[in-house]
Amino acid sequence: MTHHEAVREVAFPPSFRTLTTLPRVDYTDAFVLTTPSSAERTGVEWARAMLEEAPAETRRMLRRGWFALGVRLGSPDDHRRVLGWEVRRSSPDHAVLAADSLLGMEAEVLLERRPGALLIATVMKLNNPLARLVWTAFSPQHRRVVRHLLAAGGRRG
Repeated sequence: MTHHEAVREVAFPPSFRTLTTLPRVDYTDAFVLTTPSSAERTGVEWARAMLEEAPAETRRMLRRGWFALGVRLGSPDDHRRVLGWEVRRSSPDHAVLAADSLLGMEAEVLLERRPGALLIATVMKLNNPLARLVWTAFSPQHRRVVRHLLAAGGRRG
C-alpha cells in the first residue's frame, strides 16, 4: 500500500469538538493516515514532520498560499511555533495549531495520534461573506494539499 492509499478523508470526529478552541465552527474536514509508527511522535512532532520537515519548495508554496489568504503567522524560526503557526494546545497525543486571517477566517489544525493512525482535521470560523466566499473557492485545493502533506509526513515518520 502506498502512503497516498494510506490517507483517506473521513467524517469529522465528534471527539475533535473538544479539542478546538473556536467558539463557532463553520467548516471542517478530516483525514486519517494509517501508519504503524503513529506512537513514535507526539502531536506537535507530527505537525513538525508534516510542515517543517517538508522540502523547501513545499514550505515556500505553503507560505505563499497562506499569505494569499491573509493568514497572519509568526516567524517560521520561532521554535514555540510550527512553521509560524501558534501551538494553542498540545499533549503527547494531540496538537492544536492556530492562525487567523486578515480576510476574517480563524483556523485551527487538529492532530491526534491513535493506535496505528494519525488523524488531522481543519476547523474554521468564517466571520464574514468574503471569508466564506474565499474559503469555498479554496477548500478543494486545501484538501488536496493536506492529503499530500499527511502522506509525505507519514513517509518521514
